Amino acid sequence: MARPMKMVLRRAVLGTGLAFAAGLTVAAALSFAQEPSSRPDPGDPRPAGNSSVTSRPASDLSSAGGGGPIASLRDALMAACAQDDTRFAHFLTARNADTFASLTPLARVALMKRFVLLDEPGKASVGPAPSGRPIMRCETPDGAAELQLGGAEAADNLAFLPVDIRDATDSVGSNVMHVKMGMVRENGDWKLLSVGLVLLDLPSLAAEWDAAQIGETEKAAIEDLRKVGSAIETYRRTYSRLPDSLAKLGPSTHGAVTPDQAGLLESDLAAGLKDGYVFRYVIVGASTLGAPAKYQLAATPQWYGRTGQRSFFRDDTGGLHGADRHGAVGSDVDPEIN
Repeated sequence: MARPMKMVLRRAVLGTGLAFAAGLTVAAALSFAQEPSSRPDPGDPRPAGNSSVTSRPASDLSSAGGGGPIASLRDALMAACAQDDTRFAHFLTARNADTFASLTPLARVALMKRFVLLDEPGKASVGPAPSGRPIMRCETPDGAAELQLGGAEAADNLAFLPVDIRDATDSVGSNVMHVKMGMVRENGDWKLLSVGLVLLDLPSLAAEWDAAQIGETEKAAIEDLRKVGSAIETYRRTYSRLPDSLAKLGPSTHGAVTPDQAGLLESDLAAGLKDGYVFRYVIVGASTLGAPAKYQLAATPQWYGRTGQRSFFRDDTGGLHGADRHGAVGSDVDPEIN
């Protein structure tokens, strides 16, 4: 079952000072929208300088200009539900999209999770509600959430939309979370601007965001190091020798597995790079044949201080070690990891 929404929302929206610039208000969002990249749309029928806020129904704002703020927010939430970072980036401002692309994969996923309040990637669907407000449902193996979008309050290049979020099993609405999400029009397209009263400003917070994810990336690197070791042992049992490289453990491109494409690791690990860690494999000694052959594995941060601090090392007896090596390769003298 999905986590209780109140707990997840507190972590996702109120407890992410490292992810968003906490304390910024809608007034700051208004000034942000007046950057040169957010000039009034030439096709906007309202007179120049008319900044009065009006509440407009979904039919007015969901289709104009190839997708109004409601349609854009709906599609952004669907991308977040699927944890599709390529699609999600389309709904970020150019400034935020550049920074988003430089984040680690785990950090990008963590950001998207905060928009749908579910941990696992899901399948999104959209349907109407009796009120006429669109409902986006995100279905995951562990549970589902429903996000109902309200009418937009629009002013020039800005729109603020109320979003009601609840666990899909909450049929009576006893634990509904109310969040107002902001959108800004940039070069004719609507982009994500804010969540609640918090401005989405990734460039100023990229380092803090990655730092907040270091624990997760290090944990993932340890698990991946174990996975690589297990794949090498499976290869040894199957072919009575060690693989010449990690690439030999990668997926087969022709269906049937071979010693050159053993299908024991996903392509990123076989290439030696995953989730901000670089993986190295070294055969110890001249022989690769039979049980006596030994090897060592290492995992080091791709960007020290951003994607990880500790370097990890698997010695030739299978023991795991980890220490802060300031980005250098670890060794068997580092503290053991249980």
